[in-house]
Amino acid sequence: MNDAHPQPPVERGPSGLKARARRVLAHLDAVLPDVDSLYGDLHEHPELSGHEARTAAALAKRLEAAGYTVSRDIGGHGVVGLLRNGDGPTVLLRGDMDALPVEERTGLPYASHVRTKDGEPVMHACGHDVHTACLAGTAALLARSRDAWRGTVMVVGQPAEETLQGARAMMDAGLYARFGTPDAVLGQHTAPLPVGAFMHREGVAMMGSASVRIRLFGRGAHGAQPELSVDPVVLGASVVLRLQTIVSREVPPLEPAVVTVGHFQAGSRANVIPDEALLEVTVRTADDAVQARVLAAIERIVKGEAAAAGAPKPPQVEVMASTPVNRNDPALLRRVRAAHAEWFGRDALVPGVLATASEDFPRFAQGPEHPVPTAYWFVGVTPPHAWSAAPGTTPQQKVTHLPGPHSPFYAPDRAGSLRKGCESLTVAALSCLHGGEAPRDH
Repeated sequence: MNDAHPQPPVERGPSGLKARARRVLAHLDAVLPDVDSLYGDLHEHPELSGHEARTAAALAKRLEAAGYTVSRDIGGHGVVGLLRNGDGPTVLLRGDMDALPVEERTGLPYASHVRTKDGEPVMHACGHDVHTACLAGTAALLARSRDAWRGTVMVVGQPAEETLQGARAMMDAGLYARFGTPDAVLGQHTAPLPVGAFMHREGVAMMGSASVRIRLFGRGAHGAQPELSVDPVVLGASVVLRLQTIVSREVPPLEPAVVTVGHFQAGSRANVIPDEALLEVTVRTADDAVQARVLAAIERIVKGEAAAAGAPKPPQVEVMASTPVNRNDPALLRRVRAAHAEWFGRDALVPGVLATASEDFPRFAQGPEHPVPTAYWFVGVTPPHAWSAAPGTTPQQKVTHLPGPHSPFYAPDRAGSLRKGCESLTVAALSCLHGGEAPRDH
């Protein structure tokens, strides 16, 4: 833990965490109807990355109603709400707001039927509607219970997580310079675990990632005269195959890494050799230094293959978006995990595993002068009947048979997910804020 961000001591006794959590969460049943209403509205009206105007407005409206000082349009459609409540640490609570270009197939009565002007389907297939609704619910709970804590709550509704651009945009817009550098940053994500289960992992919780666009240049010709061409399709095929050697031959065997070519576009007809080919690659690593090494290898291989093919000009290799590994601060993560164990019981905690998915949440750890402690955990949202019916005896076995994030069938248990998500984020926030005065007996 960086000395510039000392954490308050763990409180014991009648004014300790569990007692304060009871005081705050006594308001949960009063808050949940609005949380549920917001969730249903967001799920039915999702917005893609960079287009979250309606979602941001709904969150900002609720924060203002709860007494927060609200700022809009931070790094796009980002929302920041501040609630100052005496001396104490500043705790940032983050929720992402964007949806995915996925056509929903859940069959829910509140399923999304939204399409863009270009006919692209839109769905909250990653649980960001749950995140935003629980963020609003937690903000309301803390505002109603200011006698139970001291410090400053900074609520951040983040846009464009799916494109790995929103957190960086908010930071580039001066998030910490304008609103203060927090002492702790907390975030949670839905997962296909059973409702009421929580997963924490010290150190690296999620892989870092990068998206790379490669444009290869050739010389077009008739398909019957390939000798007159420099065929970018053949060049692209060589690049695809050679990229597979990065993980197998350049990354240590015990170091997790993935290099996947997910998009290859070239030509329009069978008898025409095109001038160009376009490839898009995703990179996943569990170490930022390995990510840099893999990206350098991609550029080296692409340029080498283009030169070997006699390409008329060098290829373009562009990193479109990237994010570092999502690394939990050990002390802060242990604090949050202990708080969840105290509130939900240790049986609710499942062993943490490394997620190969990525997040731009670690951008919030990059303070202006020193790293900011962050903690990120997973909240189970699978309905009890679906979990029971899934084959397997361990959580890892069952999860492989259940719809997860980015699936068109991803359907969190509505009531359970919202209640547990609000409790989870609230208890975590209280574990980092100073305690308030215990209520007096009358």
